Amino acid sequence: MIIVNFKLHPQTFGDGAIKLAKICKSVAKKTGVKIIPAVSALDCSRINPPALLQHVDNSPSAIQASKIGVMGTLLNHSDHRLKPGTISQILKNLPPDFISILCIQSLGQVQTWAKKLKPTYFAYEPLELIGNKHQSVATVKPESIANIVRELGKIPLLVGAGIHSRADVIASLKLGAIGILVATDVVTATDPESQLLDLALGFKV
Repeated sequence: MIIVNFKLHPQTFGDGAIKLAKICKSVAKKTGVKIIPAVSALDCSRINPPALLQHVDNSPSAIQASKIGVMGTLLNHSDHRLKPGTISQILKNLPPDFISILCIQSLGQVQTWAKKLKPTYFAYEPLELIGNKHQSVATVKPESIANIVRELGKIPLLVGAGIHSRADVIASLKLGAIGILVATDVVTATDPESQLLDLALGFKV
């Protein structure tokens, strides 16, 4: 599974969001890899197939999002950090079957508070590697991926922060992750479709 976080880049709003979502759909169809956009609230209702929201604040907003076909949300990603208590409250009030992907930065966060919250997925993105186009968590901190996978047990892990190549995907999956979370590498690429295709092919090895 690949989550493509559109973040706050100029090319990911309005018609740009629709264009990039179509690329996600096209690559998913070509490869058989599940690819889900995470988009702003302004564009989420315009995306087909359904997308994730980049954030929800409370139960009413999540319920309304679910009613218009939004499939879930990211929480605590790098552009919208939250306190553990706030995250816990949001997760408790999400509607049934609403996917939650909780971003964490370290094994310490998992051990001290995050593991208790039981989101649908965790996404590991160490802060110092976010947006890095030359190094990734899979190459710089592979042992941390394996350690977090062990700590989480049955809760599946996605890997983000600097993931930019097929080799990064292959390494992450071998370390126990079930997918990746990407943003800058795809969104700002000269050819987003080719870049996303390269990442998706890492699941086919």
